[in-house]
Amino acid sequence: MSFVTIFYVILFYLAAIILFVGLGYRIYEYAIIPAPLKIPTPPAPKTKLGVAARLVREVVFFESLFSATKWTWLFGWLFHFALLLAAFRHLRYFTDPVWGWVSWEIVQAAGHYGGYVMVFGLLGLLARRIFVDRVRYISAPSDYLMLILILGIALSGLMMKWFQTDIVAVKQFFLGLMYFKWAELPTDLVLLVHLSLVALLMIIFPYSKLLHAPGLFFSPTRNQTDTSRDQRHISDWAKKIESQK
Repeated sequence: MSFVTIFYVILFYLAAIILFVGLGYRIYEYAIIPAPLKIPTPPAPKTKLGVAARLVREVVFFESLFSATKWTWLFGWLFHFALLLAAFRHLRYFTDPVWGWVSWEIVQAAGHYGGYVMVFGLLGLLARRIFVDRVRYISAPSDYLMLILILGIALSGLMMKWFQTDIVAVKQFFLGLMYFKWAELPTDLVLLVHLSLVALLMIIFPYSKLLHAPGLFFSPTRNQTDTSRDQRHISDWAKKIESQK
């Protein structure tokens, strides 16, 4: 195998280990941190079924963001929806044989054009941090760099449509990673830039603000029922203290 192939084999194995171990650890942290107060954001549901419905609306429609600011909701929702379409398109590189619905022309076309929608959404979110004074004031350098990184992934992915890349060899490379039967990776510059940025995103994901994805499900403002008038909320650590009195 070439040096480039060996380098990217090692890179993606390391990135995958960091991603899954880091993500698993952060989710574990979220799960064990107690919620000291009953703090669901009103209007909040009073039943667990209502909480589940609220979480579904948050994940699918970004309900609370829509209530806060419409432009941010629009750009954010477009970006995330387009990202989902692109992910569906990319499943063809990790399945053999390709799942039936993944090979549908409408799925592949939606994934491709979703890339342009993703860029539009990212540019909108980036412009918001640059031109909206109150948002720029609270924005850290990492906020800009994260948007630029994902924008770089989207743009380099779209550029491969116009540059000759052996996608069959790319698929064989990733299937080889999954089954430990390594295959040569094409050395096209745009492809290598795209894969490098993807690996970088995998490495920094568990330590970035992108953890709002799993973190949403552990947020007490979203996952609690509004029953403070009906029953006392007490954390497990507080129960232990009370039992010792």
